[in-house]
Amino acid sequence: MRNYNSIFKCSLVFFLFSISANAQNKSAKISVKNNLDFSRQEVVSISGKQLSNLIKGKQEKELRIKKEGTSEFVVLQWIDFDQDGISDELLFQAEVAAKAKANYQVVFDGIIPLTESTITTYSRFVPERTDDYAWENDKVAFRTYGPDAQKRVEENRSEGTLSSGIDLWLKRTDKSIINKWYAENVKKSGYYHIDHGEGYDPYHVGASRGTGGTGVWEDNKLAVSKNFVSYKTIAVGPLRTVFELTYAPWSSYQVKEIKRISLDLGSNFSKFEISIDANKPLPNYATGISLHENKGEVKINKKEGWFRHGETIDGVFLGEGIVLNPKLVADAFSNVSKEKDQSNLLVITHPKENTLIYYAGFVWQKSGQINNVADWDTLLQKQAKIIANPLKVTIKGNK
Repeated sequence: MRNYNSIFKCSLVFFLFSISANAQNKSAKISVKNNLDFSRQEVVSISGKQLSNLIKGKQEKELRIKKEGTSEFVVLQWIDFDQDGISDELLFQAEVAAKAKANYQVVFDGIIPLTESTITTYSRFVPERTDDYAWENDKVAFRTYGPDAQKRVEENRSEGTLSSGIDLWLKRTDKSIINKWYAENVKKSGYYHIDHGEGYDPYHVGASRGTGGTGVWEDNKLAVSKNFVSYKTIAVGPLRTVFELTYAPWSSYQVKEIKRISLDLGSNFSKFEISIDANKPLPNYATGISLHENKGEVKINKKEGWFRHGETIDGVFLGEGIVLNPKLVADAFSNVSKEKDQSNLLVITHPKENTLIYYAGFVWQKSGQINNVADWDTLLQKQAKIIANPLKVTIKGNK
C-alpha cells in the first residue's frame, strides 16, 4: 500500500506541476488581418497598451511567438526607443495571404530557443569614411553624410561631400555588406565603386536630393540643409533598424529638422518621419529624387501618392521612388536645371502638425528583384496600398 501511496503522491505532484506550467504558458493569440488583394510578408509591431497587456505579470525574455498550426517559432525583435531599458515595441514578421487572416500563438517559455535569422537590417555611423551614416536590409542599402565630410569640402580637403541627399548602394545579395565594403575601401580606395559580385555604388548624389532628400521650394528654387550635425542609433536588429539624424537650422526660415529613418527587413523603402520646426511659417516642405543627367523617365501619380524615376546606370535599370499619403501632396513636377545636380523630381507637401512621413526607396534590376520598369511601378502601387491599408493586429487572451 505504501508503494501505491508514494506513486499516487508523485503523480499528483506531477499533475499539479503540469497544470501550473500549462496555466503559465497559456497566454494570447495574435490575429493579423490583410484587407488587400495580394499576399503580404511584413514586419508588424505591438506597442503601447497592447504590449503592456501582453506581457503583464510575465517575463519579457520568455516570450515566444509561433504561427498557429505549426511548430515553427518566428524571429522577434524588441525596440527601446528612449533607451531607458524598458522595451517600447515588439516586432515580428507576419505572412498573410490576400484577403485573409493569419493567427499567431504567444507562448511564455524561456526554455524554447529564440529563433535566429541569417539575414538582418543594419545601420551605423561610419567614422572610417569621414562620417557617413549607412543603413541596409536584405534588399537595399543607403547612406548620407555628416559634418566632417562637409568641413572637408569647405576647407578644400579630400574625401569631402557637401550634401543632405540620400545615396543609394546597389546590392545583389541578401547578406549585410556595409561593414565589408567600408573595410575593403579602407584597404583600397574606391573598392565599393566596383562590383565584386555583391553590387556597388555607381549612384551620384552631389547636391541633388538623391532619393528622399528634403528641402523648401520657393521662387523656383530649392533651399536645402547641409550635412547632418548629429546622429542617434536607436535600434539594429533582424527585423528593423531605426536611427535619427539632426540638422543645423537652414534657409531663411531657419528650419530645424530631425529625421527618424527606419528600414524593415524585406522592404525596398526606408521610412522617413520628419520633425520640422521653423522661425516662421513654411510655404511647403519638399522631398525629391535626383534626375541626374535628365536622361531617365519620370512618372507622377498624385492620386495614389507615388512618384518614380527610372534610369539606366551602366546599362542596367534602376528605379527610384517616393510614396506617401496623397492627401499631403500639394504638387509634383520635374525641375530640370542647367546647374549640376539641381535637376530633381520634386514632391511638394504641406506637412500636418510639423511632421511628414514618407517612404523612399529603389530597386536595381541586377538584384533579380524585378525584370523591368513595369515591375517597379507595380511595387510602388503596392507600397501605396500598404501605406493606406496597414495590417490590422488584434490580440486576444486565452480563456
